[in-house]
Amino acid sequence: MIDDIQTDAEERMEKSLEALGQNFNKIRTGRAHPSILDGIRIDYYGAETPLKQMASINVEDARTLAVSVFDKSITPDVEKAIMKSDLGLNPSTAGDVIRIPMPMLTEETRKGYIKQARAEAESARVSIRNARRDANGMLKDLVKEKEISEDEER
Repeated sequence: MIDDIQTDAEERMEKSLEALGQNFNKIRTGRAHPSILDGIRIDYYGAETPLKQMASINVEDARTLAVSVFDKSITPDVEKAIMKSDLGLNPSTAGDVIRIPMPMLTEETRKGYIKQARAEAESARVSIRNARRDANGMLKDLVKEKEISEDEER
């Protein structure tokens, strides 16, 4: 019983940390990183499909991503989806490859990303605190019901 509560709390805390890592990867740092495009979805034969399932995304240099779409007929759709995303990217198509240069970070955008990172970190902290508080609350309830002793609670 105690082990179940502990493993549940640990799982919730690990999920919070994983979500934090994913959210940090979405924050653009000025360097090209394929995970920046993870949230982009393309309407492909009536189904919303993630870009990473439809194309290979490579880092050409520190500031440029190259997207090679597997089905060449949807290259314009992929380019439009990248433009419509809220990432502020301007792709250019050269043959079958879509090149995406990463814009320089301004002081204003850098401060915005710092605020966003702090907010994400605080959200993860709150989530971890809640998991710990819930586990401690369940243990206290078990002590009140005399199902476990106070020593076992610790």
